[in-house]
Amino acid sequence: MLAVIPARGGSKGIVGKNLIELCGKPLIEYTIAAAKGSRLIDRLVVSTDCNLIAEYAESRGVEVLIRPAHLATDTSSTQSVLLSVVDVLEAQGYSSDAVLTLQPTSPLRSSHHIDSSIELFTCSEDADSLVSCIELPHIFNPESIMLLNGDGFLSPYIESRIAPTRRQEKRAYFARNGAAIYITRTARLREYIFGGRLVPYIMGPDESVDIDSMHDLMCAERIIRYRGNMYTKDEATISML
Repeated sequence: MLAVIPARGGSKGIVGKNLIELCGKPLIEYTIAAAKGSRLIDRLVVSTDCNLIAEYAESRGVEVLIRPAHLATDTSSTQSVLLSVVDVLEAQGYSSDAVLTLQPTSPLRSSHHIDSSIELFTCSEDADSLVSCIELPHIFNPESIMLLNGDGFLSPYIESRIAPTRRQEKRAYFARNGAAIYITRTARLREYIFGGRLVPYIMGPDESVDIDSMHDLMCAERIIRYRGNMYTKDEATISML
């Protein structure tokens, strides 16, 4: 299992996003720490075009591959970056059965999530890929969504189906939670990152925060600080017993 952290230096939403501070740590540190804590990753690589990111990753003992300039633009695809890493490592004599993609913009994904997803994928012998996802809240369920017509009246988004009023009666729908975890058979990577026989790895909403804006960053900070406060309270309670 080859794990790749694709960390480009440029970002339009948040300048220098991958190194921006989140609760006193660079954003990329959360993904590096989760990957280093995994029991099932065979090799971990950070792919970047940024010297500062490269220096930080190397200071944490992580292997770095500097990507070429044509793979560091706003239009460069993650798939092309992963293929570049695979090609470089194969030229060195290293090959992998699967590639695990860990975007540094998912700071609340943990080592437990990584290992659980790898175990799930490994147990699914016929699977081509795995993607982390979140169940849509029932208020955003397609069976609950309505459209506003030209006359100012609402009509069901799914016209052929009368939306159930009870949450328990609605079908479950899922969406990718950013790019917290992707796993792809290396043999399929030239076709897609996720596709074919696709296994879902379901995560909760608090674990699925994807940093695209300052609002996302603030949400992640609140969750991390809340968890820290809860741990402190639990430790204080134990010490009193």
